[in-house]
Amino acid sequence: MSDSKPDLKAAYSLRTPQDSIDLYRDWAKTYDADFAQANDYCYPALIAKIFAERAKDNLPVLDVGAGTGLVGEGLARQGIKTVDAIDISAEMLSVAMEKGCYRKAIRADLTMPLDIPDGRYGGFTCAGTFTFGHVGPDSIDELIRIGRSGALYVLGINAALYDEGGFRAKFSELDKNIRGFELLDTPVYGKNAPEDMQRARSAVAVFYKR
Repeated sequence: MSDSKPDLKAAYSLRTPQDSIDLYRDWAKTYDADFAQANDYCYPALIAKIFAERAKDNLPVLDVGAGTGLVGEGLARQGIKTVDAIDISAEMLSVAMEKGCYRKAIRADLTMPLDIPDGRYGGFTCAGTFTFGHVGPDSIDELIRIGRSGALYVLGINAALYDEGGFRAKFSELDKNIRGFELLDTPVYGKNAPEDMQRARSAVAVFYKR
């Protein structure tokens, strides 16, 4: 991965957890400026806003695939604190922790069982992780396990993958474990993004654990 410039195409081409580690190690320091800001990446702020609109006593929050902490920054602007960051990239987590919006960082592979006790978290956010080349729907089982009863989940999923990637089937399978399910259609990039990127959509799954 380090032989070419990190970009969205490279991110969507990932095949293994090690690919993710390599890509985001090289991208961590410049990700916010040369990707998020340059492309009007509004998705993390939208995830944070949706969570804040529905949250009551939903702490602590686990920001899943936190990256450089863009969702964490959004949650902080919404007045939500006591947020932990989990990501496979130590370098991305380092950038996130420098922003002061997380309680702690957890480095973990989301495709594997998590070393986190049952019922630990009251809320979950996720932007940009359930997408091409990244994390699939089976990882949601672990997020359900580590959520307490009543935990609020706001999980952004690449809309193009919602059906073909198995996410619709996964939520149907989880029906007995969740309640209040909503599927929201949101943009990923704002009006200042390149025209082709402005068409990208997210399917945001919002629900509570029973």
